[in-house]
Amino acid sequence: MRIGFIGLGTMGASMASNLQAAGHELCVHDVRREAAEPHLAAGATWKHTPRDVAEAAALVFTSLPGPREVEAVAMGADGLIHGMQAGAAYFDLSTNSPTLLRRLYVLFKEKGVHLLDAPVSGGPKGARTRKLALWVGGDREIYDRFKPVLDAMGDSPAYVGPIGSGAVAKLVHNCAGYAIQTVLAEVFTMGVKADVDPLTLWQVVRQGFFGRSRSFDRLADQFLPGTFDPPAFALTLAHKDVSLALALGRELGVPMRLANLALEEMTEALNRGWGSRDSRSAMLLQEERAGVHIAVPPEKIREVLERDG
Repeated sequence: MRIGFIGLGTMGASMASNLQAAGHELCVHDVRREAAEPHLAAGATWKHTPRDVAEAAALVFTSLPGPREVEAVAMGADGLIHGMQAGAAYFDLSTNSPTLLRRLYVLFKEKGVHLLDAPVSGGPKGARTRKLALWVGGDREIYDRFKPVLDAMGDSPAYVGPIGSGAVAKLVHNCAGYAIQTVLAEVFTMGVKADVDPLTLWQVVRQGFFGRSRSFDRLADQFLPGTFDPPAFALTLAHKDVSLALALGRELGVPMRLANLALEEMTEALNRGWGSRDSRSAMLLQEERAGVHIAVPPEKIREVLERDG
């Protein structure tokens, strides 16, 4: 199948490559042409604008930083809406605003184009290895029609509901994760300040009731070793995700006190100039307030993970 793909960043590049590996023919676009070089070398065709992509393919994917970029690509002067033909399908893989998606859905539907939101979860490694969840909102018939294509990008596509539902699921998932991370930093630094060795504390709490859910394992990658560069997921993008979830909460009249606190932490970290660091760098703020410094040798962490699973 000939597929258009726009946005060849950390996540998009791997998803596009997996589509090519599955035998699909791609036409691609990105704000940086050099990002497309591996795909062009594998047989993809370069297109100069989103409109050019839309005119060349009946199925288009976008993987972009956020709502502003999605709206520009979809509705700009050379946007997708000006090139897609009736009957074509457009899946947005970005973490996006449900409100924007619902507005775009109406505009694309007027042209006979099917718009679906399909945010992904699994991180850069999941995108590379196809161990990726895709949460899809939109018309069920279109989801079913193109599920074999989604299967080429992830091992867990799932239909969530009408347009915007996938984005809601992604915001629930990501916002919960970042709120939990804020609490983990708070209680863990308390334990360390109470003179418990950080490696020992981590080992024992991960075997408790809450710990056996492996939620504490999120401490292993950056927080325990004290390494936040290079980022697995940049703070600027995490800040955007939580901001979108809070915007949805305001629209629905749902109080989100802890999430607001988490966003305040992330905003303070951004103001420190940490936007390009890993999203978990915001946890350093709590270390500073508690007056502790946590830096467990990575090999010790690996020993625990390999021994205890």
